[in-house]
Amino acid sequence: MSITKTDFMRGMQCRKMLWLDKHKQSLKVIPLEVQQVLNAGNDFGDRAMAMFGDYEEMTVYRPGTTFPDTKAMIVKTQEHLEMGTPVICEAAFSNYNNYCAVDILRKTETGYNIYEVKNASQVYDQFVRDVGFQYYIVDRCKVKIDKIFIVTHGPDEENPFVINDVTQQAKGYAKWVNDNIWDLNRMQKQTEEYQVEPGEQCERPYRCWYYGYCHERCRQEI
Repeated sequence: MSITKTDFMRGMQCRKMLWLDKHKQSLKVIPLEVQQVLNAGNDFGDRAMAMFGDYEEMTVYRPGTTFPDTKAMIVKTQEHLEMGTPVICEAAFSNYNNYCAVDILRKTETGYNIYEVKNASQVYDQFVRDVGFQYYIVDRCKVKIDKIFIVTHGPDEENPFVINDVTQQAKGYAKWVNDNIWDLNRMQKQTEEYQVEPGEQCERPYRCWYYGYCHERCRQEI
C-alpha cells in the first residue's frame, strides 16, 4: 500500500479513518449534502483547468472503468514535462509509491508553479497542508517548484478565480509530511483494526464518514 494525498490528509485527521478506508471501506457513509459539495468542487476544478488558456490533461482511466490509471498518468506526465508543455492539469507524481496529482502545473522560466483549486471563498490551513503534501512529492521527483498557489472562487462569474500565494507556508510543511508519511504507511498495513477513541478529530476539519460506526461501537463498549 502507498499513501496518496487524500490518504495522508485523512490519516492526519484520524489514523483510524485511514485504516478503515483501507480495510472496511464498505462502512463509509457519505451524506447527500457532502456528496453534493464534493461534486461542486469537481465541477469548479474542471472549470479552473482553462484559467491559463490551453492545457493538457493527464487523466487516464483504467479500461472500462472510471478509476484513474495512476501509472499511465505518471508516464504521461513525464512525457509532457520532457516536451515542455506550458500547462499540465492533473499532473501525476510518485515517490516511493506515495502519490499525488497536481490540479494545475504551470511552466515558468526556471521551473513550475503549482495551483491547487478549492471551491471555497477563503484559504483554510487544511488546504495549505494539502498542497504541502503535493510539494513534498513533486520536489522529491526532482521537479523544481518556484511558487505554490491555492485558487479559491471569486465574487462573481466575471471574476471566478482568486489566486492566493501560499508558497512559504506550503513548502514549510515538507518536514511535517516527511515526519508522518512513513508512520501512516506502516499503520495502514496492520491487520488489526487501529483503535482511536472518538473525539474532536471526528468533526474537524471535516465530519468523518465513519462517524456512525465508531460512535456506535463506543456506546456498545460502555
